[in-house]
Amino acid sequence: YKPHPSVLPLSQPTFQLSNYPYITPYPNPLLYTLFPCTAVALLPDFLSPFLASPVVPPFAQKSQPQNFTMTNAPETAATLNAQPLKDALMIDPAAAQSTFGNGTARKAESDTESESTSPPKSPKENPDDVPKKIRERVPDAHIVGAGEFESEKHFYPRVLNAQIHPLVQSFLTLGNDRIIARYTHLNPQVNAEKLREILSYTPKYFQWAGSDLFNVTTSAGQRQMIIIETNSCPSGQKSMPLLSETDEHNEHGGYRVVLESAFREQLAKADPSLGELAVICDKNMMEASGYAAVLADVSKEKVWLAEWFDEDENPPVKFVDRVLHIRDEKKVWHPIRACFRYVTQKPWNRIPLNTRTIVMNQIISCLAGGRNKMMAARAYDFYNAELAEYGLSVRVPETINNVTRGEIPLWLSSMGGHAVLKVPYSNAGQGVYTITSPKELQEFIDIDHHYDKFIVQSLVGNASWSSNTRIGKFYHVGTIPNKKNNTFVSDLRMMVTGNKGGFRPICIYGRKARLPLAQDLNPSVGTWDMLGTNLSVKHPDGGWTTDTSRLILMDRKDFNQLGLGIDDLIDAYIQTVLAVIAIDRMAARLMPNDQFDYQLFRSLNPDNVLLREIKMCNDF
Repeated sequence: YKPHPSVLPLSQPTFQLSNYPYITPYPNPLLYTLFPCTAVALLPDFLSPFLASPVVPPFAQKSQPQNFTMTNAPETAATLNAQPLKDALMIDPAAAQSTFGNGTARKAESDTESESTSPPKSPKENPDDVPKKIRERVPDAHIVGAGEFESEKHFYPRVLNAQIHPLVQSFLTLGNDRIIARYTHLNPQVNAEKLREILSYTPKYFQWAGSDLFNVTTSAGQRQMIIIETNSCPSGQKSMPLLSETDEHNEHGGYRVVLESAFREQLAKADPSLGELAVICDKNMMEASGYAAVLADVSKEKVWLAEWFDEDENPPVKFVDRVLHIRDEKKVWHPIRACFRYVTQKPWNRIPLNTRTIVMNQIISCLAGGRNKMMAARAYDFYNAELAEYGLSVRVPETINNVTRGEIPLWLSSMGGHAVLKVPYSNAGQGVYTITSPKELQEFIDIDHHYDKFIVQSLVGNASWSSNTRIGKFYHVGTIPNKKNNTFVSDLRMMVTGNKGGFRPICIYGRKARLPLAQDLNPSVGTWDMLGTNLSVKHPDGGWTTDTSRLILMDRKDFNQLGLGIDDLIDAYIQTVLAVIAIDRMAARLMPNDQFDYQLFRSLNPDNVLLREIKMCNDF
């Protein structure tokens, strides 16, 4: 590529623009998208610290290394006037100039350093210490046999004595036919036959999923459930009260339902000569061991349980000739014919896309959107285009993909100064930043991020300070006010499975934020404690813990806090199924003839760091 003459060479020094706030000699082309009718020189001065520097396009930037080591181991215009928007976004010009001074965002010095997390969700970790601590902590695999399931080990103590709420029980026993009848009765614009086809869909790659949803409303009072993210290999079983007190297999709860409704069909595809069964995980041992114990009961054979961490240099799991092997305590390796996967942290850097061992869910489901918010947003857009004529859609906040750090202030201003910034490939609440003030934006800028691209998403807040979007503002319905008249932000996790018989809901739980939702924002106070609902906390040694005090169970005591009715649960279920199908269809596009289309993926998700991670255990 030949750089455009207007692009300043990287080696050429730039003059200082701090005294010329309105001059942008090398304007970012994105300006003309956001402000098509405004001359660049007339833009408000609060944007100048971010926009006055020359923009270096990808073809003029320093090329990324192309040598990979293979291993078996692992738009809306802002509606606010300039002064409030200036107050919302203004950052010290000197600091901004040092960040964006040469037209490129400051990146992490190493592509392999640990991903930073946003306080107060997790303490800052020293990446150099993680591998050592992991090696000291992770044991070799061990066998779980039939009859070893004990409820006390696989459910939270609160859940053991909880009685499921009658409304939730009624929803879980409705069946898809009655759900279709009810939903189309309340939404006559929806095509009933198309909805029946959707709920009967057989996923090829994404059999087990969970979506996080917000219950939101508009200024006109239109309530609806919207998708925040969809996860492959989701948690939830340990938080779900038992559905029935008389079922013979009641003690297994949703663990057994997932294995019998989704994994059993995949297990039937396995080559019996390849070996044994296994469950592998990198967090949430309470649920992972529960799945292993129930799988042993269902299959009537022993099951290996092993931990496989991202930073582990000597893991008890490896792939040889695309077959998974597990190392026991005697250092003997055992081949595995089918594996139930609870590996959620960057699974693509150690599990191949094509394996002879049956793996559920397959890694392509994570790359296509199950653990990749960037691709999930694209999957929703593609599927929504097909669904428009049937009165259905995946409802999500307005989302901008593949955003570089230098472009973030532009998109932030277009949303009225309030937005959510996300690292696309993080999960468990990591890499999510709510931005409502200069302080929060500066904290985000100061972090050396592991990846090159980000997502900017409209923020759902209170009625007076949510993001401006093309379809208006969404704001939280929240919990029922407590005795102090405080309302808390809450979300809902809906877990589903899919097989030849279609989809079914498995379990549900809710979460709430630490602090109540404020009517007015205080710029000096961070908003994560008021808006963040995730319960997972990552420790510096790579381990995880959970803040169960904010968990909302679907029992008689907790459920009423959410203020949800059965129609809200039906809406959440249908939204979840639509999101899962969108991602499964994206996975199918990326795997024509069961071969990964690397070029298509790279064009849709052009993040060099992610692409290098995928190549760590795949040969393209």
